[in-house]
Amino acid sequence: MRPATTNRRIVLLAGLFVALLAVALGRAVWLQAVKGPELAAMALRQHREIVVVPAARGTIFDRNGEPLAIGEQATTVYANPRQVDRPRDLTLAAGRALGVEPAVVYPQLVDRTRGFVYVARKADPLKVEELEELGFAGLGFYPEELRTYPQGPVAAQVLGFAGLDNKGLEGLERSLEDVLAGRPGSQTIVKDPFGRALDVVSTKPETPGKNVRLTLDHQVQANAEAVLQETVRRWGARAASAIVMDPHTGAILAMAVAPRFNANRFPTTRPDRRRNRAVTDSYEPGSTFKLVTVAAALEEGIVGPSTSFRLAPTLKVSDKVIREAHTRGTQRMTVRQIVEYSSNIGTITIAQRLGAGRLSSWIDRFGFGKRTGVDFPGESSGFALPLDRWSGSTIGTVPIGHGIAVTPIQMAGAYAAIANGGVLVRPRLVERVDGRTVARAKKRRVVSRAVSEQMLSMLRGVVLEGTGTEAAIPGYTVAGKTGTAAKIDANGRYSTSRYVASFVGLVPATKPRLVVMVMVDEPHGNIYGGVVAAPAFREIARFNLQHLEVPPDVPRTVKPSR
Repeated sequence: MRPATTNRRIVLLAGLFVALLAVALGRAVWLQAVKGPELAAMALRQHREIVVVPAARGTIFDRNGEPLAIGEQATTVYANPRQVDRPRDLTLAAGRALGVEPAVVYPQLVDRTRGFVYVARKADPLKVEELEELGFAGLGFYPEELRTYPQGPVAAQVLGFAGLDNKGLEGLERSLEDVLAGRPGSQTIVKDPFGRALDVVSTKPETPGKNVRLTLDHQVQANAEAVLQETVRRWGARAASAIVMDPHTGAILAMAVAPRFNANRFPTTRPDRRRNRAVTDSYEPGSTFKLVTVAAALEEGIVGPSTSFRLAPTLKVSDKVIREAHTRGTQRMTVRQIVEYSSNIGTITIAQRLGAGRLSSWIDRFGFGKRTGVDFPGESSGFALPLDRWSGSTIGTVPIGHGIAVTPIQMAGAYAAIANGGVLVRPRLVERVDGRTVARAKKRRVVSRAVSEQMLSMLRGVVLEGTGTEAAIPGYTVAGKTGTAAKIDANGRYSTSRYVASFVGLVPATKPRLVVMVMVDEPHGNIYGGVVAAPAFREIARFNLQHLEVPPDVPRTVKPSR
């Protein structure tokens, strides 16, 4: 081979090496100068991971410090399918340790288009440890909190529930979300090439949510729910609601609904079972509403307790003929007797003296047609017909509780005003947040103390010898009012088979400590509030008086010695 040929080959080879070196240098410059920051960030992501640490949700307590909603420690297991090298073995191990469904987990673990999948949410930490010790690549863990309700069904409709992400979705859990939720923290974790955690390099601490103390007493609540359950069963009713309230402070000791359910199974419960009917549902109150008509007439000075009227068994008001609930002849009745025996004709006669304008004004003054402002989401305002829409017959229906829609919490509030000397108090469920007492709304006088005392005296007569004798409690004076009202059918007419029975009572009547309101929706076998709702009131009130250690106010008869 000639020297010239050899030199050309050496030059060509050298040039090739120079070209390759130039390409390599150019690639290095490209990777370092141009792509360097992006690649550095990618490397950091592959070896470091920021994990969000959820904040502990605040606990909800009853008035005595008994927990109603708490957070339990749990662990969430996740995986990066791109780093999982044994998806089949991991699926089987997770199934054995955590009880997850292999048919659901396996397709996610082999899907390498995804960088994150859940293996199990909020699992038992002890069972998770068994899986973690097996050292599978691509598997990760972080702590979470599982919201649980240790009292089960007690106050379920009031508490509502928090979802899988610990966010309040219904009830007080929802309305108090900003208070209970807290702020999440984070951890920066260093991982090996297989995605396994090696070390925690930095931590941002989470801020736990604030605790909340309610006005509810879990024992009073549980008893009210049990009584309602039995009442619904006994009368084959559609549903029932009860409220127990301190008339002086507005504190709600119980807000019960039947049928009830276990709060820990809230997400799988039908919406109609989850509804807090005591606040969200309205109904025609019937005779319990006569309190407003009579109290207004007393306050206006139109009648007194002993004012008497000669009352026929029927009364024609415009195009409607009003009848008594029970057949009777023409008779003279005082205002006291009209209340005690729940006379429709007598109440309408009083209302006619009062006049439509003044009656409408008093309905507004007692707060009907407006929300009470109770601290629970979704409160209904009920319905009170504006005066400019009253017809000629309205003065014959509204005074006796027809043609007006109220909520149980509104009725409890109206009777509380009579119980505490004539002052309307806003009902409330939340007592303290983070140890601080929640500011109470201003009270508003509705009637004078003299009128409230007159009404209390007449309401005592309802229980002593009127329509509410089934509400009597040995050793205690009881004041209250029965109510029975037909529901409206789809055709717009009053039903002949569907009714609402109710009773609102005050105990002890000499110095009321409690207002107890009971409403039973669509009872069968009997429809009257004095038969269906009054006994439920009696059972609820009797337990509460004993539980709260309220002394009897009826002196026992002392037998003379011989």
